[in-house]
Amino acid sequence: MSAPHQYHQPNAPDDADSDLELDLDELDPLAAHSASPPSPPRRKSKENRRPFHELGARIPLRNLRVGRLRGRRNAPSQEVDDEDLRGLIEDDDVGNRSSGGSFGQPAEDHAPLLPSQREQRRPPRETSALQRYASNLRLPSFLSPAASQNAPAAIQLGDGDGESDAEDEHDATSQRTITVGQLQTSRFPANAVSNAKYTPWSFLPRTLYNEFSFFINMYFLLVAMSQLIPALRIGYLSTYIVPLAFVVSITLGKEALDDIARRRRDAEANSEGYTVLKFDENSAGNGVAPGKASNRKKRLRKAKSRAESSRLTDIEDEEQQLSTTKGLATATYWETVKPSRSLKVGDVVRLGKDMRVPADMVILKSYSPDHATAPAPKFEESDSSPTLVDGDINDNLPKNDSTASTGSSGEAFIRTDQLDGETDWKLRLTSPLTQNLDVGEYTRLRVIAGKPDRRVNEFYGTVELSPKRQRQYDPHEQEDEVSGSEQAQSAPLNIDNTVWANTVLASSCNVLAVVVYTGPQTRQALSTSPSRSKTGLLEHEINSLTKFLCIFTLSLSFVLVALAGFRDIEGRKWYLSMLRFLILFSTIVPVGLRVNLDMGKSVYAWFIEHDKSIPGTVVRTSTIPEDLGRIEYLLSDKTGTLTQNEMEMKKIHVGTVSYANEAMDEVSSYVRQSFSTPAGEPPALSTPSSVYVAPVTSATRTRREIGSRVRDVVLALALCHNVTPTTEEENGEMVTTYQASSPDEIAIVRWTENVGLKLFQRDRESMSLRSCDTGNTVVRVRILNVFPFTSEGKRMGIVVKFYHGPESSATDHDGDIWFYQKGADTVMTSIVAANDWLEEETANMAREGLRTLVVGRKRLSAQTYQDFATKHAQASLALQNRDNAVADVVKEFLEHDIELLGVTGVEDKLQKDVKPSLELLRNAGIKIWMLTGDKVETARCVAVSSKLVARGQYVHTIAKNLAYSSLDYLRTNPSACLLIDGESLALMLTHHRQAFISLAVLLPAVVACRCSPTQKADVAKLIREYTKKRVCCIGDGGNDVSMIQAADVGVGIVGKEGRQASLAADFSIEQFCYLVKLLVWHGRNSYKRSAKLSQFVIHRGLIISICQTVYSIASRFEPNALYKDWLLVGYSTVYTMWPVFSLVLDRDVDESVANLYPELYAELKTGRSLSYKSFFIWVLVSIYQGSMIQGLSQLLVGVDGVTTPIFRQMVSVSFTVLVMNELTMVAMEVTTWHWIMIACIVGTGGIYFGSVPFLGEYYELGFVSSLDFWWKFAVIATISLVPPYVAKLVGRALRPPSYRKVRGI
Repeated sequence: MSAPHQYHQPNAPDDADSDLELDLDELDPLAAHSASPPSPPRRKSKENRRPFHELGARIPLRNLRVGRLRGRRNAPSQEVDDEDLRGLIEDDDVGNRSSGGSFGQPAEDHAPLLPSQREQRRPPRETSALQRYASNLRLPSFLSPAASQNAPAAIQLGDGDGESDAEDEHDATSQRTITVGQLQTSRFPANAVSNAKYTPWSFLPRTLYNEFSFFINMYFLLVAMSQLIPALRIGYLSTYIVPLAFVVSITLGKEALDDIARRRRDAEANSEGYTVLKFDENSAGNGVAPGKASNRKKRLRKAKSRAESSRLTDIEDEEQQLSTTKGLATATYWETVKPSRSLKVGDVVRLGKDMRVPADMVILKSYSPDHATAPAPKFEESDSSPTLVDGDINDNLPKNDSTASTGSSGEAFIRTDQLDGETDWKLRLTSPLTQNLDVGEYTRLRVIAGKPDRRVNEFYGTVELSPKRQRQYDPHEQEDEVSGSEQAQSAPLNIDNTVWANTVLASSCNVLAVVVYTGPQTRQALSTSPSRSKTGLLEHEINSLTKFLCIFTLSLSFVLVALAGFRDIEGRKWYLSMLRFLILFSTIVPVGLRVNLDMGKSVYAWFIEHDKSIPGTVVRTSTIPEDLGRIEYLLSDKTGTLTQNEMEMKKIHVGTVSYANEAMDEVSSYVRQSFSTPAGEPPALSTPSSVYVAPVTSATRTRREIGSRVRDVVLALALCHNVTPTTEEENGEMVTTYQASSPDEIAIVRWTENVGLKLFQRDRESMSLRSCDTGNTVVRVRILNVFPFTSEGKRMGIVVKFYHGPESSATDHDGDIWFYQKGADTVMTSIVAANDWLEEETANMAREGLRTLVVGRKRLSAQTYQDFATKHAQASLALQNRDNAVADVVKEFLEHDIELLGVTGVEDKLQKDVKPSLELLRNAGIKIWMLTGDKVETARCVAVSSKLVARGQYVHTIAKNLAYSSLDYLRTNPSACLLIDGESLALMLTHHRQAFISLAVLLPAVVACRCSPTQKADVAKLIREYTKKRVCCIGDGGNDVSMIQAADVGVGIVGKEGRQASLAADFSIEQFCYLVKLLVWHGRNSYKRSAKLSQFVIHRGLIISICQTVYSIASRFEPNALYKDWLLVGYSTVYTMWPVFSLVLDRDVDESVANLYPELYAELKTGRSLSYKSFFIWVLVSIYQGSMIQGLSQLLVGVDGVTTPIFRQMVSVSFTVLVMNELTMVAMEVTTWHWIMIACIVGTGGIYFGSVPFLGEYYELGFVSSLDFWWKFAVIATISLVPPYVAKLVGRALRPPSYRKVRGI
């Protein structure tokens, strides 16, 4: 063993056979990429100097293998050599190895390197599939005792005291430790979106509870149960059971269909595919992926067939092959596609541009798609094995030395408007620890995160990289130089390292991210209120009316028993007779009312979904269409709902002249002249000091001044921003796109490109501008300082140094240094030099709804900048009040006496027809609130541009420090519009809840900014609870789901980025302007029709009960049925159902009239269509008609025992008049005839008279065919119908309804 030892003498002479001294990565590829910071001390060599981990373990293993082969001639058998070879190559006992590389005890000089042939050898065994699977289920390396001893303590995120308890560490309710790319030791919820109201187990209990919470259903349940008592039984039991069962079944069926539809839509969203990296740790020592044919076996087969003289060459060939792989990583990985619902905590997901983020994640790596080839195929064990991680698949992902583009520098932009409503893009960064880590090493990572939280702007966590397990052989004599095991590395994580569910990746880069929170534990889900069953206001009103009908029934029964003297009737006690009367009069409370209304709702939903003028509209909750006609408060999101979130530069003012629309062509000509190179001269870079050369045709002084001003402001706008250009290939053409945190900046940079000055290149050090006319680079600057935009500062600035000279040899030596700044007029007014036009022009643009930015510049001398840089650096190192110190330095040197260049006006494009839609809704008496997560200035501009705030209307802004005192102004000015931010709103809702809401609900418009999803929902609930009015909420993003579900009516717009809002809403539309027709037309019709339908159903049940009452009085108060069995059931079904139900087709005005007179909608809010007044009018009509029909029938025909012909003659007359009376009343109430109505009325009359021959059990058929029957029928019907109709005509003449006024009837 002395020979191998000599290879590692520090001063040993180089061997002549130096080619045998192979590096570690050539000898043992598994150790090639093991990170062992800090690096051990280096050792010297004659040829070069290499790190310890490269040279320290390179020769012995190879030398041993060569020495073993050289001594092969003396080996007793082939088996022994094979076993020795297996023991060296396969590190089966790697867990017992020390840093020295030996097994068991630390390596010593005398320790044998090869197992003795006298030792007992293990027989070779094949690894079963089950064992291979079990090996993947082992605990992560950092959970082993050895690793935990060396790993540094992680930051404590939970509520515990910091103790390293394994159960606390993996408690899903506190902090969680996530092993990247591996199975987790804790269980976490599935990553499934669910908008369903019920589960298979809760459906029946919840729906039955909801149904029988209605008084009308509980009443009929008790009536049906009473028929189980013989003394109370009247007729067949099915007469009472079947209608109730039918009603409940219809309602349950509708709820089930609605929920099944929701589940199908959820399944569609949950099945969206995502690319996931699957990891499989390489077997210890073999260096190949599982299932891959081992090169060792091939070499053994070759060793059997070759001569001993060639064995050394074989090993050299093997080593050469291994050296080309540059070593293998800890794990092999490949790509597979998984649906969103199958994503689990710990999965590594690859996201691309414009992809929705399916779960809450932490970004691990960001890289440019230019480095990625086609996606790696999903490998199946049956046909092929995963390739080596550093061979094929790793080529699909970037190396660590990628170029410094946006993606490869660990940056990515995301859009969060679906989460928090903010329009600005958010910059997200990767941790340097993971950005520079090979993907094959991700299984060594673990992420420690806090418990699930709803705060979308806050996150604290840690990422740790556990030590790489040593798999190569380490020389034993260097154990003294190894200072213990490799230490774990850790790095902090914050909100900048995360992407939350339902955000969208906006950058043109690919991102690898690990799933941290799934399903109900995501920020989006925690900010969403649970789905609830919604009941329409009309149903609550009908429920209260049925209670009155029940009291009326009870009173009527008691009066009849009292009139009978509380005597026993037919052997029954008086209270039993009273209960029988209750059952007889049960038709007063109409069991079929719910059925008719539910069927009517289905018809309304069909009308809405098949309206060709609002295509794509979906009714997801069919139980509340009538509430669309009763809306008093509309709570709307801004981004994506009122606006398109697409910015466009509309206007620019340069002090003496303003440019907009077609005048922008003149700006383009000025820019072209400014940055053009004179003929015959080489292209040269321009600076602000360059002389503006005006054409001869317009060489007036004024034109030159304007041209110079336009050039300066365009140059300032092209330089003062945080925009990065990226080039992408679309349809075979290279297209330049821009990435920035603010869409305003992108709109301005796009405008500078349109007028001729294009942002060509930008990195952290420099920026280049190119002329769109010539294609030459005309401006190049070095970026010295950038002062980003903040919500407090409301401005951003940049200090640049201009290159000058010819383009080919430009230099920034002695270049001009300029400070450019742009910001809101409220802060820039005090920074720019004195002027007389800024305030007026910004006010003009604000009135147009444009977002204004004031642009200025200031030239700095080299000495001034040097002084500024020195003080700025000192202030940046301050430990206390650092931000204030830096701001003071900037103000001292830069932010004063800035030259005012101009004002820009950017328009946030509104959705189609938003202005007329809001105006019409306001005229309809609807108070509109705009709740947005965006900035105050942005919300104010949109409120003005969308006409939410009327021209000349004062906008009152509430500041946090003057919140309560600001309410006094609103008390004296109730016509003002209120503008309030999120902090002030939270203060109001916490401390001045009652005072605030009592004033706010009276205002015509309210704008709330910086609202969290929870605050939006709280506002909706507060308005509902305080006013008891119907509240409609409309939005398009995931941040609007809570608000939509908290509203009485939730409307979701199918947004560009997702369908979360539309899936959770009661009604889904494609554009905001569709809401007008949904409310003003469909909502009006639904409410008016249901009100008329419910009144007729009540009238139908009440009139037959009055007939029963009159008969009971005439029959000496005996509780016997007037109409039995089929007559009772047929009356409310076959003989009257379809004519009454056809009222759902009636309409009082045309659609054009409803839109022309939105005031008609305002009348619906009073509820006059179904009020106590209208109800009692119908009760009086029912009492009159029932009394006339039954009383005159008894007078004209007579009353006798129930088995006599006289009784059957009387029944035939009264029942026929009863049916015809109902059909005629329906015809009298129709406003606009539909052919189906005529068919229902005429057809039902025909069915009745056609069924008379089959009613011999109840009628005296001979009497029905006589003239005596018909004249009595005509007289009774006339007396019953004419007086109510005359009264109706008189009422219309004296007080005509509004719809008749506008129709001119």
